[in-house]
Amino acid sequence: MSEEEKREYAWQHAIIVDGFDPNLYRKDACGAWMRWDMYGQQDNIFGWQVDHIFPISRGGDDHPENLRALQHQNNASKGDDYPSYEALITAQDNTNVEQRRSLIVNEIKRQQLEEIYSNNA
Repeated sequence: MSEEEKREYAWQHAIIVDGFDPNLYRKDACGAWMRWDMYGQQDNIFGWQVDHIFPISRGGDDHPENLRALQHQNNASKGDDYPSYEALITAQDNTNVEQRRSLIVNEIKRQQLEEIYSNNA
């Protein structure tokens, strides 16, 4: 899968918010706003990156089920943590705000990844 394909796949599986153009705005799993055209921009509050949910350092790869879009600060704070991780940014109305929270990858996704990476979990 090319970098562009990973980016597109991750974006298409991010959260669509009613009333907002899904080609431009979506939310990540932590509730933070992202803007399509801010991909890779770590100096912008709406910047985002492709996250490997099951970290590459633990044997994860570019399997589509292992990819998701995360606001860049949430991706950095998650790092190689799995299944629990820390999020720094969430949304309040139409903007992103700092709110440190401990999160865990949802059970359905964990089961999918366990099947894919059963030798690495």
